[in-house]
Amino acid sequence: MINFCTLFDSNYLTRGLALYGSLEKVCPSFHLYVVSFDKASYEYLRKAALPNLTPIALGDFEDRELLAVKPTRSIAEYCWTCTPSVILYCIEKFQLPSCTYVDADMIFYHDPQVLLDEMDDRSVLISEHRYTKEYEKGAVVNGIYCVQFMYFKNDANGMKVLHWWRDRCLEWCYARLEDGKFGDQKYLDDWPERFEGVHVMQHPGGAIAPWNIQQYSFYRKDDQLMVQYKKTGHSYPVIFFHYHGLKFYTNGMASCSGSLYDIDPNAKEHIYFPYLKRLLQIEKALKQEGVTFDPTGARGPAPGKWSVLAGFLKELGIMILMGNLSPFRLKNYNFSRHYHFYNTDRLN
Repeated sequence: MINFCTLFDSNYLTRGLALYGSLEKVCPSFHLYVVSFDKASYEYLRKAALPNLTPIALGDFEDRELLAVKPTRSIAEYCWTCTPSVILYCIEKFQLPSCTYVDADMIFYHDPQVLLDEMDDRSVLISEHRYTKEYEKGAVVNGIYCVQFMYFKNDANGMKVLHWWRDRCLEWCYARLEDGKFGDQKYLDDWPERFEGVHVMQHPGGAIAPWNIQQYSFYRKDDQLMVQYKKTGHSYPVIFFHYHGLKFYTNGMASCSGSLYDIDPNAKEHIYFPYLKRLLQIEKALKQEGVTFDPTGARGPAPGKWSVLAGFLKELGIMILMGNLSPFRLKNYNFSRHYHFYNTDRLN
């Protein structure tokens, strides 16, 4: 049994249900604990009574320490602040031998047990961003490791790391770079040296995301989604993909990611389009069930193409000034690989 936990509100309900559905397909034995950050998502999940999912009301989860800092944090910052507390709450409340935190905007394509098998007797698992060269300076702000898939064993080493992380996030957790800190994530940078029993994920099929997808090509083999590492030609099953930055808009548009990341047609065909279609299917089913709120998080219309182009050129200029990109390579100006907006009607 793998015990997972996550957090989301009604804006991420389609993503959370897609995550759950993917685990049902590939994970033989699991349970997902969800801290619902609003009443709408909690009530839906409670009534849905999914067999391997336990919804947790925000009021039951929040403790005195969290409530004390809540007024000082934005919504996103408070979610980051809560991440280690969600893991700790689930371990203590449900007496779990271990718990694996996952971001709600992820999909599993293969049994994640293969990732946990790497650990041997170690107590904590973290994953690197594995930035493509053009984006590797993102580690300066966002950190070496990504808070996306994190395993904690309920033992002395695991609890030492988890309590330390929770205490640090209560002290400081903001969306700015300050004194070597950024949100909940930069705290992880020295864990392999600071603590005993920390393992860094090695499997190439895990931790695939927009900031490293340029290193891979995708294909299917015997109904299994595979990833081929372009540098070596070696192939591996995709374990999970992190759909960071994917957005829906009120004018019937959706974007795979921001314009910063180069995403080629192969990745969109095998990764992004099937996921978008799945989210739209879940949204349709929710509306048929009588859900009246928007479960996709759409808050406004998509920006126009000229506006996206301006943003792309700005990002491009910053990367050139930082020395990440050459101003003399025509490939770097290929806007079509940075424009990720699609009409959802055409995806159905």
